[in-house]
Amino acid sequence: MTTAVQAILQATLNGEPISVTTPTWAIIEAQIVTKTKRRLAKYNQLTASPAEQRQQLNEIFLKPMPTSSTIEVPFHSDFGRHIFVGERVFVNQDCMFTDMGGIYLADDVLIGPKVSLITVNHLEDPRYRRQVQPKPIHVEQGAWIGAGAIVLPGITIGAHAIVGAGSVVTKDVSPDMVVVGNPARVVRKIKLATD
Repeated sequence: MTTAVQAILQATLNGEPISVTTPTWAIIEAQIVTKTKRRLAKYNQLTASPAEQRQQLNEIFLKPMPTSSTIEVPFHSDFGRHIFVGERVFVNQDCMFTDMGGIYLADDVLIGPKVSLITVNHLEDPRYRRQVQPKPIHVEQGAWIGAGAIVLPGITIGAHAIVGAGSVVTKDVSPDMVVVGNPARVVRKIKLATD
């Protein structure tokens, strides 16, 4: 991988705007995005063994995924290498992780089916709209994101928070809170069971 490609990859994790029309970006598309698509196609085949599937994820993420964590098939990502998974994470089927800006799933995170975690947005100014602005998503320990929710760039979901099914998260969610709706809003604090 060239120094220019490495620099642009680091820039995406630093949150710097990136033009998708540069020659360097074309190299990233050819060398990273295309390989990720091919590996995910293999991963999503139900004929692959669990060991083969885990190997595909490790190659996509460029690091071993904890053996205590599970990502159900089908799983979709445009980039792959900027997904960071903690222990005992469960990602249900048919999720989309647009991860150029970095997706960080802490220990014990639960992700429902069809959740979209989106870490890039286009710039608002029409003159620069072919540029993307990456911002990381952090899902802190024990948080649960319900089915079909969408989390937008730059959001932190606090520890043990719950994002209701179908919600669109446009602002950070404080720890121990339940949010629902579009845009997601706080409805209450988590109720603890009485033992």
